Amino acid sequence: PGGARMSLQGDTKTTMEHVSVALEELLVAARRQGYPASVPTGDLDPDCVVLCVLACDAEQEGDVALQIHFTLLRAFCCDVDINILRVSGMKRLADVLGESGEARDLHCLLVTNPHAEHLKLDEVGSYCEESRCNNQWVPLLALRDR
Repeated sequence: PGGARMSLQGDTKTTMEHVSVALEELLVAARRQGYPASVPTGDLDPDCVVLCVLACDAEQEGDVALQIHFTLLRAFCCDVDINILRVSGMKRLADVLGESGEARDLHCLLVTNPHAEHLKLDEVGSYCEESRCNNQWVPLLALRDR
């Protein structure tokens, strides 16, 4: 009942791969419905946001402006109780979202479908919740080319 929960206590690599696939499926489903939205969107209703994805690769970790943006978004999301995931693998993220080249800024994405009853949202949300219980406030996933 209520769907399967992945435990961080088990095989961490398998869990990470499973959650990465779940996130990709969630983003594909959201894209079909016109989401996710790139941040910032001035008229965004925080009650409609179901997930925040902060994405950057190792070479972008030193970008001070991007890190400040991430810090502000994390504070906002924590304040209004929105799950947050950090991901690496910008090329894979662009592929999943059907974006080519530098067409759109994919560093900060909000899945903003209040009716997202997608099972993958439950899996990703459970992973975020369990990570917080283990003092990993913003879990990191590596998206890998397939």
